[in-house]
Amino acid sequence: MQIEKLENTLQPFREQLKNHPLYAQLDSVEDIKTFMESHVYAVWDFMSLLKALQQNLTCVGLPWHPASDTAVARFINEIVLEEETDFNELGEPKSHFEMYLDAMKEVDANTEKVTQTIAGFTDLEQISKQIESADLNQAEKNFLQFTFEVINTQQAHIIAAAFTFGREDLIPDMFLSIIEQSGEEGPSKYKKLEYYLKRHIELDGDEHGPLALRMIKALCGSDAHKWNDVEEYSKRALQYRIELWDSIAKKLTENKGSLVDAL
Repeated sequence: MQIEKLENTLQPFREQLKNHPLYAQLDSVEDIKTFMESHVYAVWDFMSLLKALQQNLTCVGLPWHPASDTAVARFINEIVLEEETDFNELGEPKSHFEMYLDAMKEVDANTEKVTQTIAGFTDLEQISKQIESADLNQAEKNFLQFTFEVINTQQAHIIAAAFTFGREDLIPDMFLSIIEQSGEEGPSKYKKLEYYLKRHIELDGDEHGPLALRMIKALCGSDAHKWNDVEEYSKRALQYRIELWDSIAKKLTENKGSLVDAL
């Protein structure tokens, strides 16, 4: 019952994401390129949320002790296996972040900036300062700052809230549609991007989504305070996602304005 109430409360935020003006602006591979150069930080920080959950909900230290909830621990370990060491379209083991970088290269997006930026994130205690001094726009900084604020709570139910409810599920379908409409060689030209998106849809829709809701239920139980935390942090996570979308939409508008001016 609590999970249904929570989803109803979050629905206005999810509707705002679902109907965001950004989607109407994504109509070419060039737009995908611009989108990916900003969205990649959300792909990277997802892995940090996941590893924080693994540290909180499984035993990664020595001596080993059984997890307090083996079902939740198995769920987290399964996601880590698939997100950190999945197989790409060639059958090579790669993290989804690395697969995303490969897909960015395929559309000629800039990957040097993100790899250099995250290389500078070296210390969890100093990461707020490191993010603030990074060469990122304010929406990207705010998005990452919130993620590590969540991680630094060391509260599994709060981390799980951002992990479960702070993400979007519209982009893969939209990207695939754009790729398929980009000419006869579209899907064959962008094999890495197509594979990444289909894999993302397969895992998030069929497996990870329902299991993540079970994780929230298991972590909160009948604790009203924890359910309130989950609601608060889920709202904030979605709001930062909306602000990130706003910044990408603004960049797309500027790009298209520059193109018109050039003509």
